[in-house]
Amino acid sequence: MRSSEAWRRVRRGDGGAVTAEAAMVLPVLVAFVLALAWALVAAADQIRCVDAARAGARAAARSEPEHAVRAAAREAAPGRARVAVERSGELWRVRVEAPTPGPGPLSLTLRAEAVALAEDTVGADL
Repeated sequence: MRSSEAWRRVRRGDGGAVTAEAAMVLPVLVAFVLALAWALVAAADQIRCVDAARAGARAAARSEPEHAVRAAAREAAPGRARVAVERSGELWRVRVEAPTPGPGPLSLTLRAEAVALAEDTVGADL
């Protein structure tokens, strides 16, 4: 009988330890989940920046007007993105930059660049 009473006392004392451990681990798990969600959003926005730069470069290569090139890039870009279009020689360069939301050091500026040969120069040497 005495051993069962001692066992009950030990079991009652463990309940507080489990609560304390859970209280310490829970904030770490929440921070990890939030960091993971932020990283996934940043990765998705980076992919959108790359797609936007490519879409703009394709439009520029087809000799579309510059406002149409910017519109094509902005349509595929994440919100608040900046699009720069320039021609250097036979190449069109489209740069897309987009800020990512985040606290302090987690705020980044994502960048992508695409280059395309201008259509009006294709076959010009013939």
